[in-house]
Amino acid sequence: MRLASRFIPRETILASVDTYELVEAYPDDKHLPSYLLLARHGSEALHVLFAADIEGDNVRVVTSYRPDPREWQPDMKTRGRKP
Repeated sequence: MRLASRFIPRETILASVDTYELVEAYPDDKHLPSYLLLARHGSEALHVLFAADIEGDNVRVVTSYRPDPREWQPDMKTRGRKP
């Protein structure tokens, strides 16, 4: 099943916290400011989108995924492939 193969366990997201790098910030997102971060887990690149509830002192994972190398530069932080 494709969805099962795309699953990123919570433990992987938490274990990668020391590698987080800001990719994009969305301070005016609809409900809460959010931030796309690059994480590295071993040799694997992951993107994690967090929403920050500053008033509630809470951070939430909105989604996480493995970035498609066809859509990102090799650094996995810059959108768009160069021809």
